[in-house]
Amino acid sequence: MPTLPSVDSLRDVRLQVPLRIYSADQELMLEVGEQRRLPLAIDEMPETLRQAFLAAEDDRFYSHPGIDWRGTARAVWLYGLSLGRGRVPGGSTITQQVARRFFLSTEYSVTRKLREMLLALKIERELSKDEIFELYLNKEFLGHRAYGVGAAAQVYYGKTVDELSLAEMAMLAALPKAPSRDNPLSGPERAMIRRNWVLDRMLELGYIDEAAHAQARAEPNNARYHGSVQELDASWVSEMTRQRVVDRLGAEEAYSGGYRVTTTIESRLQRAADRAVRDGLQAYDRRHGWRGVQQRIEEEALLEPGRIEERLAQIRPVADLVPAVVIESTPELATLRLDRGEIVTLGPEAVAWARPYIDVNTLGSAPESVDALLQAGDIVRLRQVDEQWQLAQVPEAQAALVSLDAETGAILALVGGLEFGRSQFNRVTQSRRQPGSSFKPFIYSAAFDHGFNPASLVNDAPVVVDDPSMERAWRPTNFSQRFHGPTRLREAMIHSRNLVSVRLLMSIGLAPIRNYLPRFGFEQDELPAGPSLALGSASLTPLSIARAYAVFANGGYSIEPEFIHRVETSEGEMVYEPSWTRICPDCPERLPAMTAIEESAEDTAETAGPRRIDLDEISETLEPPPLVGPVVPRAAEQVLSPQTTWLIRSMMSDVIRLGTGRRALALGRDDLAGKTGTTNDLRDTWFSGFGGGVVTTVWLGRDDNETLGSWEQGGRTALPLWVDFMAVALENRPEQLPEPPVGLVQALIDPDTGERVRPGFPGAMTEWFQADNLPPMRESEDLEQDLDPYDIY
Repeated sequence: MPTLPSVDSLRDVRLQVPLRIYSADQELMLEVGEQRRLPLAIDEMPETLRQAFLAAEDDRFYSHPGIDWRGTARAVWLYGLSLGRGRVPGGSTITQQVARRFFLSTEYSVTRKLREMLLALKIERELSKDEIFELYLNKEFLGHRAYGVGAAAQVYYGKTVDELSLAEMAMLAALPKAPSRDNPLSGPERAMIRRNWVLDRMLELGYIDEAAHAQARAEPNNARYHGSVQELDASWVSEMTRQRVVDRLGAEEAYSGGYRVTTTIESRLQRAADRAVRDGLQAYDRRHGWRGVQQRIEEEALLEPGRIEERLAQIRPVADLVPAVVIESTPELATLRLDRGEIVTLGPEAVAWARPYIDVNTLGSAPESVDALLQAGDIVRLRQVDEQWQLAQVPEAQAALVSLDAETGAILALVGGLEFGRSQFNRVTQSRRQPGSSFKPFIYSAAFDHGFNPASLVNDAPVVVDDPSMERAWRPTNFSQRFHGPTRLREAMIHSRNLVSVRLLMSIGLAPIRNYLPRFGFEQDELPAGPSLALGSASLTPLSIARAYAVFANGGYSIEPEFIHRVETSEGEMVYEPSWTRICPDCPERLPAMTAIEESAEDTAETAGPRRIDLDEISETLEPPPLVGPVVPRAAEQVLSPQTTWLIRSMMSDVIRLGTGRRALALGRDDLAGKTGTTNDLRDTWFSGFGGGVVTTVWLGRDDNETLGSWEQGGRTALPLWVDFMAVALENRPEQLPEPPVGLVQALIDPDTGERVRPGFPGAMTEWFQADNLPPMRESEDLEQDLDPYDIY
């Protein structure tokens, strides 16, 4: 008896429950853990389900003291007949099974059995019958990684316990005897025999009547495997969340402690992001032609559906691209078989895009007929668009999309590539690519804080730069290969003039620019120490770009991207909650922290004036007050003046209205702002922008860093993805058009010189300026020379 464990631990037992990760609107994204378990209180389990287990395992459970003496005597007698050479049935009550499951091994020995019996008696003295029964129904292994009746009901029937039929309840009660072998999936015949025996016992014990018994025995085996029901595919964020929780809690605790994680992901936006990435990659891929059939199946196998099914089962779908075998092909129609036996057809319109790929810039002629492209035995990919099947192929390019709440940094949607199962490389957080022209707003911001304004003229002309970060002299050029001479900064931003950005950096100085940019969240050591920085030559992640654009979207504040709302125990107790960064322009300034007094008086009697107090000494004797309530948010730091923020936003709005971002006008909103980006040799294409308080960055390129092809700029590749996603993200979000802040003024300027002019000047236009940085007024004599003398009449 002294060697038996304490029963007190059973009162506080924590059943191993998987880690579950949810979206902000509580859709299950991931379940991680070796054991599936859904713990339930005894009063949450239907009485009929409890009766089924009593009939199968221990019908005298509520009357015996923990040991069924009749069953034990029978077991002893059988053990004696076998001369102790093998296991014998009977003798274990539900209480004994709880003792064995929680404290003892399954070793077959008389000593272990005696310890089990003694421990059962001890458990019965210290726990109520319902407490013991609840532990049993939650702990028992019932096959297919399901522990307890809650998990088993989900795994076998996809139901909660109160939704089970009588026959299904009896099936669960039949499982403890041989859960791995005789369950309704692995051994359906033996499972049905055992189920019917349980139903017979329930009738015999008076738990059910003849009619219910007959109906339940007639019910077929309806079980099929129901894994954890993933309601939302957000694998990239799920993996980020899993890693964060494991880092904080350790793998063993994270995977078995029953923790529930709520992320910041909005399911509607995550689905829209997935769809936008897949549509965008398919659109790019189609522009570059059909690369041909990758696999074939022997023609004689086409007559055997079983062989077709077997071959297709070896080819997994990629994203929404499903494998199919061409069964028959004619000039007008191809007939294909999908992996579940479904037959579909493709007409000329479904394959019209498939001009042969020659190289990244060259295509062959359009297919003249369907059978010129597809032959019987070809294994191809299909994609369903608007309920119509179309020929497709796995894109060679990749894309990434991340969307943030501009004021909190909450990640609303994140897609790290075409499909997580094909490549776990997260291109939002792990891929460092050059942002190209989408980096220019940060350079212009630095220019405005160093004396420039939107009307400042900078010469768009050839320049040769000795860039120490490059092997030879650098000769930057515009994408159009043309030069436009003196250009106002607003015009240069709208049309993405590269040479203007380079000359801005050279005018301000490389060191001041590199010291300025970390306010957007960039690390200084990731910024090149050369003038190519002006054209976005830094290697940055899409997430860091989105975070930096949030500064322009929220009025100049630096926020921290975050993807977890909270981590809770299964009982709802808070375990972890990030300290969110909050924008608070009206918050009072914090009081300066109190500093400890380094010197204290050694002898107060000899010290003149008030006694000096040693705060360090006091702090050692006082307990810190307990921290209660929610995590206090951190006030976001304002890193950019409201005036500079507004001016940059105004110029990026013109990028959409008049420049390289015009495709975004399809959204029909006035609060949009953004910037395209394209790098040398067309390797990386970007669009970053915001509206309605949502910031979204899209990148499209190739993992092998090869060119995307001629004319594949950010406005053609990345921007359509951004538009498709933002069309969903901005639904029900009102327009946010910030008023010009105090300190900005409007003035008329000469568009050719950027100088201020008086009303009536021919061709004058309005521009915004910081009040202390107005351009000079054009002299009146200059005005008189420019005016047509006949205009005065």
